[in-house]
Amino acid sequence: MNDNQELNDQKKQRALNARVVRRIVLGIVLVFVTLVIIGLVSGYFFVRATIAPMDERDDSTIEVEIPNNSSMRDIGEVLEDEGLISNSVFFHYYSRLQNASGLQAGVYELNRSMDLDEIIDAMQEGPHRESYAISYTIPEGWWLEDIAATIAEESLHDIDEVMDVLDSEEYAEGLIEEHELLNEEILDEDIRYPLEGYLFPATYEFLDEDVSVEWMVESMLQQTFDIYEQAADDVDGEQVDDLHEALTLASIVEREAQTEEDRRLISGVLFNRLEEGMPLEVDPTVAYAQGEHLYMTSLEDTEIDDSFNTYQNDGLPPGPIASPGEDSIKAVFEPEDTDYLFFYARVTGEVIYSQTYEEHQDVHETYRDEWIDAQEEEESGE
Repeated sequence: MNDNQELNDQKKQRALNARVVRRIVLGIVLVFVTLVIIGLVSGYFFVRATIAPMDERDDSTIEVEIPNNSSMRDIGEVLEDEGLISNSVFFHYYSRLQNASGLQAGVYELNRSMDLDEIIDAMQEGPHRESYAISYTIPEGWWLEDIAATIAEESLHDIDEVMDVLDSEEYAEGLIEEHELLNEEILDEDIRYPLEGYLFPATYEFLDEDVSVEWMVESMLQQTFDIYEQAADDVDGEQVDDLHEALTLASIVEREAQTEEDRRLISGVLFNRLEEGMPLEVDPTVAYAQGEHLYMTSLEDTEIDDSFNTYQNDGLPPGPIASPGEDSIKAVFEPEDTDYLFFYARVTGEVIYSQTYEEHQDVHETYRDEWIDAQEEEESGE
C-alpha cells in the first residue's frame, strides 16, 4: 500500500513537473512571439515614419545644394542636415532598394512636406532652375578618347590637359588608394588608358566653369561605382569577380547589343563560351585593337597581334573596350541562361543566336552580304 502510494505520488510529481515545464516553454514562446510582433510592428511604423514627410503642413522652400561627386550616403547626410529626412542611413539603403540611380548634383528647391519618394523623384529629374556653366552628355559605348574630346570641348580645359590626367599612371595609382573598388588591373601594361570603360555614360552638369578635370573624372567614376554596387546587390551571388571584370564584359555587351533582351542574351553567350574554354571572337575587340571604328570586320582584321583581339587570345581582354551603360552592367550580373554559343548581329540590328558552329556559319553566309552592301553604300556616300 505504501509502495503504491509512493508510486502515485511520483507520478503526480512528474505530471506536475511536466505541466510546469510546458507552462515555462509556452511562456517563452509567447514572449518570443510577442517580441517578434512588437519588432515587426515597430519596424513597420519606423519605416512608415521615415518615408513620410517631416512636416506635411510645412511647404516653405528649402534650397539644397548637392555637390558634384556625391554618393548616396553623402546625399542622405545633406538632406538630413537640412531637416528634409530623419535618417541618412535609411535613405542610403532605401534608395538602393528602390533602384534609385542617377541622382544629380545641383541646387534643388525642396520642402518638408515632401515624402522620401518625392524627394528621390525630384533628384532623379534633376535641378531645373540653375544655369550650368558646364554641361555635357556621354553616350553609352564611347571610347575614352571620345569622352576626353567632349570634356575638352565643353570645358575650359584643352584636350592635352584632359588626356594628361586620364593617361596618368600616378593619378590612377592615387585613385586605387582612395577607392576600394579599383585595383592594380587598371595599370596592366597592355591597357591603353587606365580608366578606359570606367567613365560612366550620362549627362554631367557643373555649376562652376573652373571645375578641374580630376573633379569631372571622379564624378563619372562615382556613377560607375554606384551602378556596379547596385547591380551586384540586386542578384543572389555575383556573376563576376570584381568591378574590372564586370566592366570588361559589360563593355563588350554594350558594343554588341542594342536592346535589353539582347544584352542579357549576349551576356549569356559570353559566359557560355568562357565556361567552354572557347575564345570570345567578338568583333568590337578587334576594332579596339585596331584603334579605329570598323564598319565591318574582315578576316585580315581578326589576325591582328594584340592582347585585346579575342579572336587570337582566349578569355577576356585585359580591360574594358568602351564605357558601358547601366543596362549592360546589369546584364553581366543577370545573363540569360541558354545553350547558345554563337550570335550574329545583322545590319538591321536583329541578333540571331545559334547553338552550333554549323548553324552559325549558315547564318553568317546568309546575311554577310548585307554588311558588304552597307559598307559600299557608306563609302559611296549614298
